[in-house]
Amino acid sequence: MASPKYITNIDKVTQLSQQERDQLRPITDKFVFRVNDYYLNLIDWDDPHDPIRKLVIPNTGELREYGRWDASDEDTNYVVPGCQHKYRTTALLIVSEVCGAYCRYCFRKRLFRNDVKEAMADVTPGIEYISQHPEINNVLLTGGDSLILATSKLRSILERLRAIEHVKIIRLGSKIPVFNPMRIYEDPELLKLISEFSSSEKRIYIMAHINHPREITAEARRCFEALHEAGAIVVNQTPILKGINDDEAVLGELLDKLSWAGVTPYYFFINRPVAGNSDFVIPLQRAYKLVEGAKARTSGLGKRVRLSMSHTSGKIEILAIENGMAYLKYHQSRDNEYGKFMVLECPEDAAWFDDLPGNESYWEKPEKKLAEVVSVNKL
Repeated sequence: MASPKYITNIDKVTQLSQQERDQLRPITDKFVFRVNDYYLNLIDWDDPHDPIRKLVIPNTGELREYGRWDASDEDTNYVVPGCQHKYRTTALLIVSEVCGAYCRYCFRKRLFRNDVKEAMADVTPGIEYISQHPEINNVLLTGGDSLILATSKLRSILERLRAIEHVKIIRLGSKIPVFNPMRIYEDPELLKLISEFSSSEKRIYIMAHINHPREITAEARRCFEALHEAGAIVVNQTPILKGINDDEAVLGELLDKLSWAGVTPYYFFINRPVAGNSDFVIPLQRAYKLVEGAKARTSGLGKRVRLSMSHTSGKIEILAIENGMAYLKYHQSRDNEYGKFMVLECPEDAAWFDDLPGNESYWEKPEKKLAEVVSVNKL
């Protein structure tokens, strides 16, 4: 199959009317736009509410005043340029500021601004930091999309990480398995690379971003199979998004199709309150009910998924929301509060941890570790 053609100008999306393109141009002037013809062909253009369309085609709500550019204060987690260390055993290398296409709900929209430079072409400072911290046993390559990198570039990073004995797991954050699955299954050098560095003792995990069951095409399943045969383990995470997957039948179908394809359902996330994301927001109470409804439709394999908020203070798992109360715990914690249980009032319109009265008693605002990383919230 020929490589898909990438489109970065909304005027080249001929499936949209001229009026629609004119209306959306101010949004693409503010927020970057990129998609490819493979993914555009998944859209039902006769349906203005098509969920795949909403994932990648801009919406006028992106210009509303809402949220923050860095809703989880990631700027405070940088220890050296390009490397975040928030949780004790995990480090993040921000290796790319490019994606196969740009999801309109992206929580790192800030990376695609011209005045923001968090991704590093040279990851040497980050790798040196990781090598000096034996508590770090897993490293996530993210951005942007790690699999947008040339295979030769990816090899150079993986070789250096695999030379560090205490790094057991390497994770590749990517939506390429559904944006451009051919990039994976038609690249024997990439599959050879994964096979070379994913062993029974030191695995490579693909952290896929699949938001809707219609993204799981024959090509995507072929991609999953190629990754499995190469020795990678594929898991999936997605936020719950208004107008895209906020339906228990859709989420249940997604859990089933992932399990059938051998992809582990990993996280359902609450969408972060990021600038431009107001159209995708749903209340916590509704998100919880949707996820429970979806889990009721699937097997125990699908029920492995956890509903969490990636908050400044850590990953907060939503255990239940009943009778106006939220029952939460720290699934991951910046301040080593793992497992800390919390019970808070949950107003009907609460959509984030910070919206819950009394939340501030459970966490403290972080101190920045690296002064040279400027908070995009202050730009």
